[in-house]
Amino acid sequence: MNVAEKKQTAYSHFDNISLDVSWAEISRTYFGKSASWIYNKLKGIDGNGGVGDFTPAEKETLKNALFDISDRIRKAAETYQ
Repeated sequence: MNVAEKKQTAYSHFDNISLDVSWAEISRTYFGKSASWIYNKLKGIDGNGGVGDFTPAEKETLKNALFDISDRIRKAAETYQ
């Protein structure tokens, strides 16, 4: 597979927020997993260096985690005086 055909990883999809999000905290809080677990998933690899994407259920959990965080940030901003 050449570079043009390579599937986009979750990490590259979230590139614009990667520095603003604590992936390790999301992993612990929403998945009960280690930081290395989520970084591997984001990069599309498993713990052994093979292919390892998020499962459909994990994708839904990640999506809901990001919605939860964004809601909490918005509420904090709205109530800041």
